[in-house]
Amino acid sequence: MPGTGGAAAYRDLGRLVRGPLLRPGDEGYDSARRVWNGAIDRRPLLIAQCADADDVSAAVRYAVRNGIELSVRSTGHNVTGCAISDGGLTLDLSGLRDIRIDPDRRTAVVQPGVLWGDFDAAAQEHGLATTGGRISTTGVAGLTLGGGFGWLMRRYGLSADNLRAVDLVTADGRRSRVDPSTDAELFWALRGGGGNFGVATALEFRLHPVGPMVTGGAAFYPEAEAGRVLRWYRDFLRDAPDVVSAQCNLLRLPPAPFVPAELHGRSAVAIAVCHTGTDTEAERDLAALGDLGPPLLRRIGRMRYLSLQRLYDMAGRFGSFVYGRAGYLPALDDQAVTVLEKGAGAVPSPHCIIMISPLGGAVARVGLGDTAVGHRSAQFSISVDAVWRSPAEAPAHRDWVNGLWRGLLPSTTGVYVNELGDEGPERTRSAYEETSWARLRSVKADVDPGNVFHLNQNIPPGVTETTASAEKTPLVVTGEADR
Repeated sequence: MPGTGGAAAYRDLGRLVRGPLLRPGDEGYDSARRVWNGAIDRRPLLIAQCADADDVSAAVRYAVRNGIELSVRSTGHNVTGCAISDGGLTLDLSGLRDIRIDPDRRTAVVQPGVLWGDFDAAAQEHGLATTGGRISTTGVAGLTLGGGFGWLMRRYGLSADNLRAVDLVTADGRRSRVDPSTDAELFWALRGGGGNFGVATALEFRLHPVGPMVTGGAAFYPEAEAGRVLRWYRDFLRDAPDVVSAQCNLLRLPPAPFVPAELHGRSAVAIAVCHTGTDTEAERDLAALGDLGPPLLRRIGRMRYLSLQRLYDMAGRFGSFVYGRAGYLPALDDQAVTVLEKGAGAVPSPHCIIMISPLGGAVARVGLGDTAVGHRSAQFSISVDAVWRSPAEAPAHRDWVNGLWRGLLPSTTGVYVNELGDEGPERTRSAYEETSWARLRSVKADVDPGNVFHLNQNIPPGVTETTASAEKTPLVVTGEADR
């Protein structure tokens, strides 16, 4: 965009919003365009650091009126970089960080700039929680709108299953409260459809009694035992009660304080657990770990729920280079076990991980048509994630992910939308059931027929008379304020 157009946009939008408006070269611009994945280096024309929902509404209206590409950055915990527009307008919601807990009603209202670590801490002051991200720097809004996996999901469902209402700004700039009584179809789509339908400026959640202490941690076994551990894990989860969540992870032991120095960097297979029942129940339900024999290292015991929620924070450090592939496992079949067993010793560096997470329990008891989230009948999800620090390491890490994923792909179906990389429209479509995909496109056509919110795992509008005849709006800045 010519410099004069940028100057006009800065002048006119600056009249409409109360929050800071940043241009390239301004103090704070580079930090505001930063996302978790260090491989992303996009430069918006403008970044609007919204002070409130009115700023969001004004910025959306201005962008649409002037044909400026729009992106939404809540917290920046984003692998693909979709939160940042390259040459357009980015709405930075990271300053909207209000949290209101109602312990009597067991509800919370949370703004989109809130991190899960902050939400957890506020709710735990009252002995409450809801299913949330396992890395504390994950943003509440993005995780929830895509579904929301977490330690509590087998007992209490996904983050989206605990969503009661959303304050939303749609593509026409209108603000509304969306819940089952005001717009049941749009509310359905928001629970799993990602950021396709507008900008969430507040989310209301249902909370549950959790903690402050749970049984959690991990036991680590030699990578040579990977096949045996994976088969044990498959059998263990088949009959595990809802209060048990356990992941099976293949990794290199990190240089963390709880790991003896002689084990740093050693290939291993880990069983990571969260048990939200009593001490007695946890001892009974986790006794089966003894069947695996002596581990390399065992760090499982009573801990604060807040500490468990930070178990993977080292892997969530901003600025790392990130690349991965993921999908659902209808079952942890023998072919997948064989592939993982052979690849257990090839994890290239300490922050890379193969992570298998269980579904089932409360996740599976929600009907497929009750939310937009797909593949609820799958027994597990699996992700292969490479995380590295130096650009020179990229080829080896990408090759490791892609090689392993080729072997795993026949055992998978679909993908969890929050774990999608930049893999194209057909892969996005595979995140949803066929009937849900058509329904999502219909909702999209109703609330965003111009696909204003397309910088995401995009759901294109269904074809209507309006969308069939619409032409793509050119990128033009008029210099006229949107009044």
